[in-house]
Amino acid sequence: MLEIAINSLTALVAVGIPAWYIVKNSRQRKRASEKLAQAEERGLTEPVSLHPKIDLANCIQTGACVPSCPEGEILGIIDGRAAMVSPTKCIGHGACEAACPVEAIALVFGTERRGVELPFVKPTFETNVSGVYIAGELGGMGLIRNAVTQGREAIEFISESLTQKDSAVKDVIVVGAGPAGLAASLQAKKQGLNVVTVDQDDIGGTVLSYPRQKLVMTQPMEIPLYGRVKFREIIKEDLLELWHQVIDKTGLEVKTHEKVEEIERVNGHFKINTSKGEHLAQRVLLAIGRRGTPRKLGVPGEKTSKVAYRLLEPEQYRRKKVVVIGGGDSAIEAALALSEQKGTEVILSYRKGAFSRIKEKNEERIEQAIQLGKVRVAFESQVKEIKREHVVLSQNNKDAKVHNDYVFIMIGGVLPTQFLQNIGISIEKKFGER
Repeated sequence: MLEIAINSLTALVAVGIPAWYIVKNSRQRKRASEKLAQAEERGLTEPVSLHPKIDLANCIQTGACVPSCPEGEILGIIDGRAAMVSPTKCIGHGACEAACPVEAIALVFGTERRGVELPFVKPTFETNVSGVYIAGELGGMGLIRNAVTQGREAIEFISESLTQKDSAVKDVIVVGAGPAGLAASLQAKKQGLNVVTVDQDDIGGTVLSYPRQKLVMTQPMEIPLYGRVKFREIIKEDLLELWHQVIDKTGLEVKTHEKVEEIERVNGHFKINTSKGEHLAQRVLLAIGRRGTPRKLGVPGEKTSKVAYRLLEPEQYRRKKVVVIGGGDSAIEAALALSEQKGTEVILSYRKGAFSRIKEKNEERIEQAIQLGKVRVAFESQVKEIKREHVVLSQNNKDAKVHNDYVFIMIGGVLPTQFLQNIGISIEKKFGER
């Protein structure tokens, strides 16, 4: 009897496990189809940064890529194949590429419809200009952990390329003190290279321009000479404090508020002219941001003192009337930060009819702020002119005066094309390519 019972139980388990798996799989695939349909309905189908491209011919439906992403259900299984179901939420972690057992996923820039301009960079991080390298956001790698990895790896390649020392010049100059630049500088110091690091602003790079309390990192990272940073989530202020701790602990020297104005080759090495003098180096690593130059509206009055392109201290704008222009994450986060200030009136002007390509949490928060009357949104509107006491806002073919004290223009940044071209670096437009 006992043997019969055991056999019966074994048979039930054998039948039950596949049945449970099938039901679970079916639910996951249904949810994936629903998420994709929602994205298509709202026009959120274009990834905004580095993202996975799936080779459907090689996909074997293991589903390993789906749970690998730290950001949640970016990928799903639809019609037996992996697909991006929440394209605009992808921020380029790359965990899906590593998880695929048959290498059917590759990380790419741009899409067939939306190209992305990037400087030419080899797998070794060297540009078409021999001796000049690029790592981090400028090369399209905006995710902090990945930028740190690139900075470290770029220095490793640079070190291999240095066949002889020259005591008269530095081994390498690192331009930029953001995540990629600091990681590169620390790696150079670790490998005994003679390095100088400069930044036109201060420690932190692009992170400095983020609003207060912004969540900037969601995964651990390894920092050369310092060790592993284990926490998974970190806000702007804590990350900046961490970088200062790293610099204090390692003794890394960073020359801040020193802008690079020109890079030229002289007698086999590079002369880097800055706002404070010049540096000589055998190699140059550019670790500057893509958005160092804010995109302008090009309207009358834009150069007045009431206009700014980044928000650092929301508290300064209490009881003020503020217009924020833009519909991306930066504009949304600025509008939300301002709306939390006592007595501040916030109007968000966006040229499109609905928000697109913004993070899910930002979408939820801005919708709530709109419902509570904390932020007024003028969809399908454009600023035509900025005056001392108001802006002229065009909406539905009608112009209106919107009285305000300050204007924040947050419509993205432009690639420092002229600076790169002056060095001789080629610019490419990527349409779904590495």
